[in-house]
Amino acid sequence: MDEAAREFLQRLLETPSPSGFETAGQAVWTEYVAGFADDVSTDAYGNAVAVHEGDPAVEAEIAVAGHADEIGFMVRDVTDDGFLRITAVGGSDRTVSKGQHVTVHADEPVAGVIGQTAIHLRDGGEEYEEIDAQFVDIGVEDADAARERVEIGDPVTFSSTTAELAGDRLTARGMDNRVGTWTAAEVLRRAAERDVDATVYAVATVQEELGLKGARMVGYDLNPDAVVAVDVTHATDNPDVSGTASGPVALGDGPVVARGSANHPGLVSLVRGAADRAEVDYQLQATGSSTGTDADAFFTSRGGTPSLNLGLPNRYMHTPVEVIDTTDLVAAADLLAAAVVDAPDAAPFEATL
Repeated sequence: MDEAAREFLQRLLETPSPSGFETAGQAVWTEYVAGFADDVSTDAYGNAVAVHEGDPAVEAEIAVAGHADEIGFMVRDVTDDGFLRITAVGGSDRTVSKGQHVTVHADEPVAGVIGQTAIHLRDGGEEYEEIDAQFVDIGVEDADAARERVEIGDPVTFSSTTAELAGDRLTARGMDNRVGTWTAAEVLRRAAERDVDATVYAVATVQEELGLKGARMVGYDLNPDAVVAVDVTHATDNPDVSGTASGPVALGDGPVVARGSANHPGLVSLVRGAADRAEVDYQLQATGSSTGTDADAFFTSRGGTPSLNLGLPNRYMHTPVEVIDTTDLVAAADLLAAAVVDAPDAAPFEATL
């Protein structure tokens, strides 16, 4: 990964972007893509679209999308003693939240911790509390002092950022799905540098974690010939996970091409053929019912938009310590950059009867 792309990824990962509050993260993304896009736009809810205008005589428009939001929490109440009661934003995991450093994103950032009773004082069989029963301690003594710093509805995220592990492995909160928006931007950069004939859109959607909301908006408004939704997928190569429920998927073995459900066979063939020609390794994944990604919203838009989910292997999803291999990100960008070159020959993407 070159220095500029690595710095861009770092900025994305260090910029909090909980669902419904993606503005800061989207600003980082739009600033980066503005350096090579022909146009960059945002809609009323913050979905961002950047475009490389291809040859006007070529009727092929393909979008590559990632979702910009991450899971988190919100302040829902303040106790008389100044503790903050919280509610989940998206699929926050109650088993990993307690005992963590957090930041309340008020007018000014407020540091806090999600309280965890010491092991000495807990009953042996005590279960993990639901998120709504957990609380944030910001160090104040009463409700008045707390309300001077925070308001009901302020978003909250884990304070952890990034750390480099051995080799090309990287850990951070919010890999889901900064790596997808990174890939979309990098595919656009490659398309612009090569001046490809197809029109290529890079998209950063909002509120995926709340039910694919942004993808529904963009899918209707943009109306491309095809969409590749790039998101994380579960890596199954650690001791606590078997490949029986999902996978097998391994870090460093390349991006994952999904088959079944939303994944259009013609688009699957395009991406697999491009990967072979570009000599990019990839993995396959069966999605018998749904992908659980923005692809599920895109493919039902406007009567049916050919769509594909491209997965980026990720360990420990929806925790503050998600782990990816950056070689998978570069491979995904290379693969999709090759696919958009081939897109004019593959379009329109129709069912084979």
